[in-house]
Amino acid sequence: MSARTLVSRKAWNKGTLVGQKAPLRLNEIYAIRVRLQIAGRTRDLALFNLAIDSKLRACDLVNLRVQDVCHGAQVLHRAMVMQRKTQTPVQFEVTEQTRLSVGRWIQERSLAPTDFLFPSRVVRSSHLTSRQYARIVHQWVRQIGLDDSRYGTHSMRRTKVALIYRRTRNLRAVQLLLGHSKIESTVRYLGIELDDALELAEQTEV
Repeated sequence: MSARTLVSRKAWNKGTLVGQKAPLRLNEIYAIRVRLQIAGRTRDLALFNLAIDSKLRACDLVNLRVQDVCHGAQVLHRAMVMQRKTQTPVQFEVTEQTRLSVGRWIQERSLAPTDFLFPSRVVRSSHLTSRQYARIVHQWVRQIGLDDSRYGTHSMRRTKVALIYRRTRNLRAVQLLLGHSKIESTVRYLGIELDDALELAEQTEV
């Protein structure tokens, strides 16, 4: 490859923001949830609530089947799935409002236990794809006036654990909830060393 080719080729991320995606704050969670409820967007409300509770990567969330979160007609209080990236199981809680929204969605679509929980509206795919899910997330944050370049599917994964860490400082609990095998991965994922350092600096007057 010539030097001229290297100079003229545009980087894939030129003009875009890269790096860690910001988690949602409590008021932003409520704002998105209320908008989805008012608009009667049953699927999106179930997807949003389950994304927050499950803390799953996009590839695992969109691959969920009804039987992964339901026993018979009842949505489970806790569920366990095998992570595709690490091939290790991870458990997550399903809060009451999530159980209600997921239950309504299953009933509305008359989904069977072996059906994908979030079927695709595109013929080429049997379930919602990670790319489609990413577009939906960007739509959610834009609708409440946020800069969607700062958010993505990992924002959904980080949101609840970021709140938990801020309240408890329990890094081990966050590691278990994210399904990380190494605590160092959790530290990097949350960016907590930098956050904690900045917080200490803000509290120190000189």
